[in-house]
Formats: sequence, structure tokens, C-alpha cells
Amino acid sequence: MRLDKPVGTYYLFFPCIFSTLLAASYTAAAPLPVLTTSLCFFSGALIMRGAGCTINDLWDRDLDPHVARTRLRPIARGAVTPSKALTFAGFQLLAGLGVLLQFPTSCLFYGIPSLLLVATYPLAKRVTHYPQFVLGLTFSWGAIMGFPALGVGLLVDAAALKATAALYASCVSWTVLYDMIYAHMDIKDDAKVGIKSIALRHEKETKAVLSGLAVVQIGLLAAAGAAVGASPVFFIGSCGSAAVTLGLIIWKVRLKESSNCWWWFRNGALFTGGGIASGMFAEYLLNPRPHGRELEKKTITAESTS
Repeated sequence: MRLDKPVGTYYLFFPCIFSTLLAASYTAAAPLPVLTTSLCFFSGALIMRGAGCTINDLWDRDLDPHVARTRLRPIARGAVTPSKALTFAGFQLLAGLGVLLQFPTSCLFYGIPSLLLVATYPLAKRVTHYPQFVLGLTFSWGAIMGFPALGVGLLVDAAALKATAALYASCVSWTVLYDMIYAHMDIKDDAKVGIKSIALRHEKETKAVLSGLAVVQIGLLAAAGAAVGASPVFFIGSCGSAAVTLGLIIWKVRLKESSNCWWWFRNGALFTGGGIASGMFAEYLLNPRPHGRELEKKTITAESTS
């Protein structure tokens, strides 16, 4: 489950909290539902990140012994048999389903399809130089869940749907960016074993690619805020902090040093993710939230009519 390396849980959780806070500001949600929803998302991120690690280790059990960073993983070193790992993964997925059932029923339809990505992501590095994109589709799934979790139907609210689509795409770009840095840690071993990665494919122009990804991420993040009528607080706090932290990471990371890549990968989660979330939280606290009042009026009108 990699409980000793919680950064993966943070990266999985951030898209969830981004979408929750964006939806909270959009709907003028009360603090308690926002808090309980966020805690459920964190529990789900912890469990499903662990399940993803187990599934990844099952798929990679013949590759991991040949990579220095992964050779001591439980299955790779023979401490756990594949059959026991498969059983453990099943219990993890059941626990994840238990968390998902705490959300509105509509979240089942949005959440369950992500299992296909969770189960198949490890295969991507065998067939494409861009497995980080597939990881992005997987790790960013929480960006889809925030609005439905707070009772906003994506198929009936055009603004929420646009914001969700832009936020999801922004998170995918962010995932490719940070995992490209992570992939540089294993670049030599990956080349020997035949594992494909974006770091190998674009080794000579990595920082240019990272810069392009950062621009795309920030642009899409701004588009998500614009879709729901966010105030300058969002654009300065979330988009501004993302620009500053990503620029710092890309400038300072030393891609030839595995330890330095790991430091920026680990701390970048809190630098960039924390900055974006803080801006969104400030937006939730300070934005007048006119849409929320409109929703409240519609609800009162509907109740009066019924």
C-alpha cells in the first residue's frame, strides 16, 4: 500500500479536493457537507492508492526485480505470493466500494468506471512511451467526482460540466508533469529492461515539455474557474500559486539526480496541490456565490410547488 510513502495518496486526493472546493463555492454548500465529503474522499484516496499499488506490483512482478528502486517490493522479493496479493487487492477494492457508497447514488455511475483504468494502467508502459498520460486519466478521476458528491448533476448543469471537464484535463496535465519528473529516477533501469516512459522519449527536451504541460495545466485550471464564475481570488490564489510553484519546480529540479527528482516530486505535491487548494478554499470563503443563492431559490420554489 506504500503507507510509508504517502505522497501518492496526496496526489490522488488533490483532484478530489479541487473539485469539492470548486463545487462548494459554486453551490454555496454548508461547511459540514464540504468537510465530510472531503474526509470521505481522503479515505477513498488512501484505500484506492493502496489498491493501485497492489495491482501495479502484480502486473510488474517480473519487471520489478530488475529495477533498483522496486526490487525490494513485497512480491518482487518473494515476501508475498501473487495469490495472496490478489486476495488483498480484492479486499482493498471492497473497502473502496464501501467509501464510494457513502456518496450520493449518482457517484456510483461516475466512480466505478475508474476501476478499468486502475486495473490496466500498469500495462501502458509496455505498449506506449506515454504511460504517464494513462496515469493522468486514472489519478485525476477525483476531479469528476466533486460536483456529483455535493449534489450537482453534471448532465443537467452545463456550467458544472464545463468546469469539471476543464479541471479533469488540468489535473491530467499536472499528473503527466510530476510523473515525468518521477520517471527520471528510473530512466537508466527502464531503458535496460525495456520499460517505456515519456522521460525516455523526451529525455533531451524534458524541461521544455514540462513547461508546456504547466502552461496547459494552468490554462485549463483558469478555464474551470471561469466556467463557474470564479472571482479574482481563485485566479490569483489557485492559478497564480500554480504558476509560481510549477515554475520553481521546473527551474530547480536536477533531472540527472534521482534523489533530487524524488525531493521535488514529493514536495511538489504540497507546493502546487496545496497552493491550488488554498486558493479554492479562499474562493469558497470569500466569493459571494450567486449561483448558490439561485440554487437555494430554485429549491424553495420547487418545494413550495410540490
